[in-house]
Amino acid sequence: MFSCVRHAVVCLALATTLPAQSALENARAAQALLGPGVWSRTVTVENEARRSPYPKIVHALVFELAGILWFYTDADGTQSFSLHVGNLAAEKADFGPLLRAIEPGFTRWTETAPETVAWLPAGGGATLRNGCFIESVAALRERMARGEVAEEPRLLSYHALTREGRVGHTVLSYRAGGRIEILDPARRERTFDFPVTAGKDPLVLARALAGRDVAQARYVPLPVAAIVAGLAVKSDGRT
Repeated sequence: MFSCVRHAVVCLALATTLPAQSALENARAAQALLGPGVWSRTVTVENEARRSPYPKIVHALVFELAGILWFYTDADGTQSFSLHVGNLAAEKADFGPLLRAIEPGFTRWTETAPETVAWLPAGGGATLRNGCFIESVAALRERMARGEVAEEPRLLSYHALTREGRVGHTVLSYRAGGRIEILDPARRERTFDFPVTAGKDPLVLARALAGRDVAQARYVPLPVAAIVAGLAVKSDGRT
């Protein structure tokens, strides 16, 4: 159950060399990276809290993955948004209770005025601020677009204890050639591989990848059918 349980991912490697973009531009870029096969909405949220880690106006992306909703902002990455499993229809109809669970000051919200989404083509290599979770989904799109094998694809999301405190990161994990392979959006130049036995426990796999400082890890299964459907849509938004 996700009731009263939050899972947040602020990426270990922030893309500090990226050109500056507004929070709304980053939310829309995140939507484009996920592709049209993944249900998503950009939202504008008013924050009335006197003290809050969030600004007065928050631009975010809400999207569906693994049977629940998720919430992305460029300020603090991606976190689980749903309060309960199996309640998607009601939660999609009213984000209010979900927003207030993140920040009580999130009193009002509107869906951002829609525009034609320039869906980013698989293989585009785009980088998103605090976007390791979403970039890992996009990495699967890229791999599938090339026709490469990716059995049992899932996100490996973990938290590590560092000198800067507790931080999180997400990578793409899948089976190929009798091994577990990892694609890390922060280290695009290489692929990491491990024995299949290491993939039985997400904490074991995360520590093999990132070291003993990893304190918690979990898998998020990926909806292959939705991602495959999204590959059929061109970057201009037309099928």
